[in-house]
Amino acid sequence: MSTITAKTSHDDVHAPEIPYATQLRSNRLGLWLFLFSELFLFGALFTTRFVLWGNTRPPLSQEIGLLATVILLFSSFFMYRSETAIAYGDQPKFLNNALLAALMGAIFFVMVVVMEWNVFRLSGELFGIELFGHLKPGDGVYGGVFYAMTGMHALHVLSGIVFILIIWWNGRRGAFTPERHWGVEAIAIYWHYVDVVWVFFYPALYLMGKVV
Repeated sequence: MSTITAKTSHDDVHAPEIPYATQLRSNRLGLWLFLFSELFLFGALFTTRFVLWGNTRPPLSQEIGLLATVILLFSSFFMYRSETAIAYGDQPKFLNNALLAALMGAIFFVMVVVMEWNVFRLSGELFGIELFGHLKPGDGVYGGVFYAMTGMHALHVLSGIVFILIIWWNGRRGAFTPERHWGVEAIAIYWHYVDVVWVFFYPALYLMGKVV
């Protein structure tokens, strides 16, 4: 019995290492399966909007919605530049663009939670543009659906910002190379995915239907 145990332990210690290319394929498959499962969540919210709102929508701030969308798309652009930079070994460009992506994601988050949700119940205008929303979670199906869709998306944006800051911090310590930067690739894919979801959410919330 002891001989078998010793042999098993010996074999475990000297087990061949999984090739990086094989591990990378498994990581990519796992990530895409996770993102595919997220489609059911966002798809359910998207469908709920049309079931409960029909061809109507609440009076939301078009300016806030458009500006927040533009900022989020720019953040995706900088995340792409960051991933491309590390793939070519440009460390400063990778770090700078990752930080810009996180910053713009944070601005988007603030615009949704602080301005559109108006959690502090503020009021004010700039150049005739209303800066803060007035829709509340308890405002019937409009409030419920709007806060559910934007809230779930904002949660993903917040987690994405945290992930970007993590790879930025690890990148400063030299954790990534042109040959091995799966962490950066994974966060870039996740961030682009979150942005694409908003590309569908934005017109559904702000543009489609008659204002009630």
